Amino acid sequence: MHVYKLEKQQFVAQPIELVFSFFSDPYNLDKITPDWLRFRTVEVPREVYRGCVFVHRLRIRGVPLTWVSQILEWDPPKRFVDMQVIGPYKLWHHVHEFEAADGGTYIRDLVHYALPLGWLGRLAHALLVRRDLERIFEYRRERLAELLAPLPSPGEIRQPGLAG
Repeated sequence: MHVYKLEKQQFVAQPIELVFSFFSDPYNLDKITPDWLRFRTVEVPREVYRGCVFVHRLRIRGVPLTWVSQILEWDPPKRFVDMQVIGPYKLWHHVHEFEAADGGTYIRDLVHYALPLGWLGRLAHALLVRRDLERIFEYRRERLAELLAPLPSPGEIRQPGLAG
């Protein structure tokens, strides 16, 4: 089994507690996943905890799939780890880390993943999967920047049509 690694980091100008709270709501994953995947969270527990399971539905290149993930580690507000239990990957292990910094929070992702089907999986990775994952995480970065953008201070709010 060939295991690939994907690492991403992003800074958002929000406190770590707010950022972790955003990630603690499984339905927010729908908001940071590209529309072309038709990703929908369909089953979650009332509260996130170590061992809990989420069920998602999505389409990859038009093929409908169910993705079931489980929380392996839960350490608010610093980190959590999820792993695919059922889904398109042979392995999907995703570490989410959060670090408070001056003026905001660093969000770090470390994903180890593997594809099924041996050499066909490696070919699919080279031709499609690696590029798709880059697009997915770029979209995620853009949406997080929008959704977790700081609100303007009252002095920065301008009335339309007024010279300033």
